[in-house]
Amino acid sequence: MDIKVSVIIPVYNAEQYLSHCIESLLKQTLQQCEFIFINDGSIDDSQQIIEKYKKKDPRIRLINQKNQGVSIARNTGIEIASGEYIGFVDADDYIESDMYEQMYTAAITCKCDVVITNFESEIKGQKVITTYPFPQNQILNRNFIVKELLAYLIKSENMNTVCNKIYLNQRVIDNKIKFPEKVALGEDGMFNMLFFSIASSLVYISYTGYHYREVSGSATKNLAKFNYFDRAVEVYESQLPSRLANTLGEKKIQELKAIKFINSVLSYIYIYFTATEQLSYKERYNFVKTMIHHEKVREALTIYSKEFNNLGRYEKFLLDMVKRRSTFSLYCATTYSKLRN
Repeated sequence: MDIKVSVIIPVYNAEQYLSHCIESLLKQTLQQCEFIFINDGSIDDSQQIIEKYKKKDPRIRLINQKNQGVSIARNTGIEIASGEYIGFVDADDYIESDMYEQMYTAAITCKCDVVITNFESEIKGQKVITTYPFPQNQILNRNFIVKELLAYLIKSENMNTVCNKIYLNQRVIDNKIKFPEKVALGEDGMFNMLFFSIASSLVYISYTGYHYREVSGSATKNLAKFNYFDRAVEVYESQLPSRLANTLGEKKIQELKAIKFINSVLSYIYIYFTATEQLSYKERYNFVKTMIHHEKVREALTIYSKEFNNLGRYEKFLLDMVKRRSTFSLYCATTYSKLRN
């Protein structure tokens, strides 16, 4: 059977939601898929669950390795993927039965390197669909990728995920594209940077098939384990692929990175001041205080000023308080926003 899509699923202690994830994969209307599970040193029943389904469906492939992190797990999957396209699913999440058929059909119809879809997030019982400001259901060429998509990817967080996309496998192989190792957060964004730096075409379809579930202990929720701000500083200071610098220019890239960095800071202020678990009020207050006094925040603020008019009233107030280094005012504003919502 010719494999149309290889789906790579890194697994680490995901027993609670793993069966739901696997069943959503096996129900795909596109039959020519392979499902590559990389068991990254799980110490719960994840391996046994995968093995149970593997006996029922030969499309499941299981690789067991010691715990090395999601990037290395995904890279292991990329090395053995035989599909025309590759996709990624997280073991906590699930997908609609026609997701890969919709994406693959768009890919071969448009003969493009990558297909992008919307995705749905479920956070604290609230469901939100993430969409993008791109033309839908049409071929977007290299010129669009350079002028629009790469700029959007650099300045925005919501394009980072690899789970709502499929990528032409030959492009990945030829350009030796992999996920960065030893990175706690942001590995998806760097993979996308590398891929879109060489992609020649894409299509964005108006379809939502991926369901992201934020679970307790996940990287995006574990405030005690992950220092979001330190990672944001690393991204702000990092050197992007040389191809990007050559196409967009250093000045433009710095402006886009400053926009992303300050928007992240505004998000972290809200996250830390509205969190009720894991960290004490004093710890969260001191974290925000340290953050808004950081030299890189002060530097980025001078570049970010061009975006001020695009903000809403609440965001403008937060930004003004960041400029004034008023931690207490930020606490009051975020508390009011939480109570109001």
